Amino acid sequence: QVQLVESGGGLAQAGESLRLSCAASGTINSISPMGWYRQSPGKQRDLVATITSGGTTTYADSVKGRFAISRGTAKNTVYLQMNSLKPEDTGVYYCRGYRSGVWYWGQGTQVTVSS
Repeated sequence: QVQLVESGGGLAQAGESLRLSCAASGTINSISPMGWYRQSPGKQRDLVATITSGGTTTYADSVKGRFAISRGTAKNTVYLQMNSLKPEDTGVYYCRGYRSGVWYWGQGTQVTVSS
């Protein structure tokens, strides 16, 4: 069983930065890929960024150049650094991870960006 716990959401003004954290139970090297997804009001949950155990990253076009996903040195945390935030980045951000044929989700953390 894997548990993913997100933190770091909150309120920000456009142009500001926030950093989200996802803490996974166990050693996350065995959980790959891991990623962040966003569900904005009235919309489906969409991929924001992913990272593999080898460090390969992918990003949604809407966040390229502004967001960065990374793995913690403690190997049990994944981060999402969000810079130059826009109102359209508002939503609930979920951490997702894959291990042994099962996808796991965190409970989500709210990010609200005002103009």
